[in-house]
Amino acid sequence: MESNVVWEDKNVLAFTDIKPVADVHILFIPKKHVEDFAELKDDKVLASMRRGAQEMIGAQKLMGKGYKIQVNGGGAQIIPHLHFHLIGPIGEAAEV
Repeated sequence: MESNVVWEDKNVLAFTDIKPVADVHILFIPKKHVEDFAELKDDKVLASMRRGAQEMIGAQKLMGKGYKIQVNGGGAQIIPHLHFHLIGPIGEAAEV
């Protein structure tokens, strides 16, 4: 399975996960290295992550179908670079 860029601004890059756990599985990563969420100091990066996730929720038509945004940290992440997962559709809404 191939990953491809689906969203980008000057702070963040978003692409499809190469091992998706749902129909929509997008990773949002800061362009500047941040190892862990606890180390994130730049509010512009966080705002870009939010903006990108909101745009992809709309573009992927996840409203009303269920989605989650997941951040692993503190050693729980496999890759030592901050990333947010947008995953959906999930839950009871996805089954309707």
